[in-house]
Amino acid sequence: MADQVTITKDMTIGEILGINQGLAPVLMAGGMHCVGCPSSQMETLEEAAMVHGIELDVLLARLNAFLKALEE
Repeated sequence: MADQVTITKDMTIGEILGINQGLAPVLMAGGMHCVGCPSSQMETLEEAAMVHGIELDVLLARLNAFLKALEE
C-alpha cells in the first residue's frame, strides 16, 4: 500500500487532480467551479482559494478527508 498523500496549500490544482480525479467534485462543492479552466491548473490551492473567497483550511480538510476515506 502506498503512503497516504496529503494535499497542501502549495499544490497546484493540476497536481491535486492528478492525484485523484474524484477530488474535482470536492473542489467544486467547496466553491471552486473552474477546475477545468486551463489557468486553474497552474494556480496553487492557496491562490485559487483566495481568488474565489474560499476558506482554505476548510477546503484542505475536505480534500484530505476524501483521500483518507479512500484508504479505509
